[in-house]
Amino acid sequence: MTESTYRIQGATGEWEVVIGLEVHAQVTSNAKLFSGAATAFGAEPNTQVSLVDAAMPGMLPVPNRECIRQAVRTGMAIEAQINKWSRFDRKNYFYADLPQGYQISQLYHPIVGEGAIDIVLDEKNPETSTKRIGVERIHVEQDAGKLMHDQHPTRSYVDLNRSGVALMEIVSKPDMRSPAEAGAYLSKLRTILRYVGSCDGNMDQGSMRADVNVSVRKPGEPFGTRTETKNVNSVRFVMAVVEHEASRQVDVLEAGGKVVQETRLYDPDRGETRSMRSKEDAHDYRYFPDPDLLPLELDDAFLEECRQSLPELPDAKRRRYEQDLGLSAYNAATLTADADTARWFEALLAEGARIQKKSEGEVAKASANWLLSELYGALNRLGKSLDESPVGPEEGAELLALVADGTISGTIAKQVFEIMLETGGRAPAIVEEKGLKQTSDTGAIEAAVAKVLADNADKVAQYKGGKEALFGFFVGQTMKAMQGKANPQVVNEAVRMGLS
Repeated sequence: MTESTYRIQGATGEWEVVIGLEVHAQVTSNAKLFSGAATAFGAEPNTQVSLVDAAMPGMLPVPNRECIRQAVRTGMAIEAQINKWSRFDRKNYFYADLPQGYQISQLYHPIVGEGAIDIVLDEKNPETSTKRIGVERIHVEQDAGKLMHDQHPTRSYVDLNRSGVALMEIVSKPDMRSPAEAGAYLSKLRTILRYVGSCDGNMDQGSMRADVNVSVRKPGEPFGTRTETKNVNSVRFVMAVVEHEASRQVDVLEAGGKVVQETRLYDPDRGETRSMRSKEDAHDYRYFPDPDLLPLELDDAFLEECRQSLPELPDAKRRRYEQDLGLSAYNAATLTADADTARWFEALLAEGARIQKKSEGEVAKASANWLLSELYGALNRLGKSLDESPVGPEEGAELLALVADGTISGTIAKQVFEIMLETGGRAPAIVEEKGLKQTSDTGAIEAAVAKVLADNADKVAQYKGGKEALFGFFVGQTMKAMQGKANPQVVNEAVRMGLS
């Protein structure tokens, strides 16, 4: 467990920042929390609204079993306490995008209790940079609608498509002490949600957003007064909010003022927060049990079904990649940081092992290195994501198999890969068509080596005089003469023999 050394240098000395995050994650489901209306992103305004969502008189809410199941599965993924008995409460307030005049939430008896998430601050040294962040609770609630201010010069329009959509509010403990820790926590939480399949984690679409609670104190002193910056929609912005808000609070305190407990908004264009309203307490919302909903009671069979449905989670997968496949800590962390990347890698691994008739452990390192360097490099250059890759796991495995069995060299493999990206062709056909198979013909290689050594007699003398780094030069010149088609192992041996 690592302790943060992040401090804000003020005129009166060092200040420590204390951070807690309340993350709202939209539950992956085809229907809303208490109605059968659709939840698809990007629909025309007010086309996914039921009579329940619009709060028509006499409409009664009915809990969506899938939403409850996803919340329980999320709790299990962070090893949290699952409460077999929980209850819905009404949170009363008025706003134009809240037709009911209240939000159905869970204040007093949430469905998920305490859990924890382990974050890693240095992927190359996970053993010495891991910190456990406590999770206080996860409760299920319905989302509000959306006000649209850019549709008319003098009026705001209301879109109720989001009204009633199921949210999980995942509340951390105030265990984070730096912007980096807050960013790592949010990234890790998003990774877990995507592995579980309980939220797509698309912050740019609003399906995951964070309320950032920040306070400052002198190290060792009690917690200071916190502010809450609402609806921050990217990891980078969360880190920026922490940095700006903590510095702002230090300036206020050192000037003799007091930090006001309030709700703030983040302006990404100006890189600053601004006051929105004074912070409410629970009693301001007049919470009371929702009279239209019975308490939720979960039986053992339901909980076991949820537990059995969980996939291998990122921490367990990372350990398996390191211990069973022999990958470096960094590569294992990078491959498991995103569920889609891990699935792509495992498809590549399985196909590579099948083609080469080897174990997955034997092909893992070459597969990981190619995916993280060659494929990712090409995709970055093309501006494409992994799921848009012109080369799939099967095609990648065929290319790697040609290198592994000596059909082509690593250098030629790069050329073949570029052709695959451009044409969509497959590696074996490209190698055959272009005549790119590498040669292990010792006679031809030895002749090329002899010519290289004869043309560079001065460098041969320098090598024999102790400048051993020139060995690579002779190998490179030979490979160039052979147009990259020579077997590198045979070339190395021939150069060594030629220089002896």
